[in-house]
Amino acid sequence: MAGRKQFDVDEALRRAMHVFWRWGYSEASIDRLTEGTGLGRSSLYNTFGDKSALFREALQRYAQTYHPLYARALAGPHPSPSAVVAAYLQVTLNRIADPTVPDGCLLTMSAAQFPALDAAGQAMVRALIDGLRAMLDQAMLAAGADEREAAELALCALATNKSLAVLSRAGFSNEDLATVAAGAARIPARPHPLR
Repeated sequence: MAGRKQFDVDEALRRAMHVFWRWGYSEASIDRLTEGTGLGRSSLYNTFGDKSALFREALQRYAQTYHPLYARALAGPHPSPSAVVAAYLQVTLNRIADPTVPDGCLLTMSAAQFPALDAAGQAMVRALIDGLRAMLDQAMLAAGADEREAAELALCALATNKSLAVLSRAGFSNEDLATVAAGAARIPARPHPLR
């Protein structure tokens, strides 16, 4: 039938997500995207639009895949803010240990290449990061942190998550990454005053 797509659009988007995840926006050339998706240039452009539009769809797919896992992990109940950090970072460690996906994190890679993104891409990256931070903040409050401590621990957990993604791309072992995550879960938000 004329005009009917002869390929699985969802699978092509999943593969494009992996290209952006592996190479980052800047290095995800159209040649790499066509090779990675198995689509010709015209099919790629006709289906997804330009590279920026495809990137935003791929990033949305990434968020739809992984952010619900964070939401479930943060739903608790958790006995302490440290348990919130541990639960959140365990989702990250599980993703990093998955041999079927690229190392690191597409959102982290995208934040690192923020200047290369168009305004819509930048806004999307920031909104997704802010969304994770808000989820963490609410989970910290539910686990008994006061507002200041919740905000500080949420930011620390978010930063540790992004650090784990970078370290995994640099070849650090899963054991090393687990050590970082465990250490982050033990760090208090601010030192107790000396008495």
